Amino acid sequence: MELLSKSEFAARKGWSRPYVSKLGKQGRLVLADDGRVDVAATEQLLQESADPSKAGVAERHQRDRVQKGVTEHIEPDAPITASPQPGVYDFQKARAQREFFLAQLAENEARKSSGDLVERLAVENAAFATGRQLRDLLLGLPKQIGPELAAITDPWELERQLIGHLRRVLDDASRLSQADLDQALNPN
Repeated sequence: MELLSKSEFAARKGWSRPYVSKLGKQGRLVLADDGRVDVAATEQLLQESADPSKAGVAERHQRDRVQKGVTEHIEPDAPITASPQPGVYDFQKARAQREFFLAQLAENEARKSSGDLVERLAVENAAFATGRQLRDLLLGLPKQIGPELAAITDPWELERQLIGHLRRVLDDASRLSQADLDQALNPN
């Protein structure tokens, strides 16, 4: 394991010392207990956490270094033996995850605007209001039809009257719940 100070690491890579300090603040340097940079592990970490969209910039900077003669001070890449620190930021994974969730948001917004997707809270509120109205209508039914049904002695006629009244209450509830649902989903 090769250990260098931050300034030695900066000189080897052809970078400025402030840039190496910035990498340290971003958690992209693997440091030993004494604060020196573990070269192989840091190079692996930098490679894993590099922004792939910046590859062109990195190539341009590398060409500029070659022209300035900086590469004379850079040693060939050593084999990577150390593993990155746990919990280290992986740019490629984070960016892929961000793009995935942005695509899902865009899809949800498109489905919402076409009417295929609704807000859950509005539906829950409309369902609660509908259930409460249905309960109130059904519990009010005995007071409305009790005296009328008490006078009927024919079981078939009693059943017909009861079914008719229940059907009327359920039809009213259906119309009311449809209006409430439309209002909840389109509060304009």
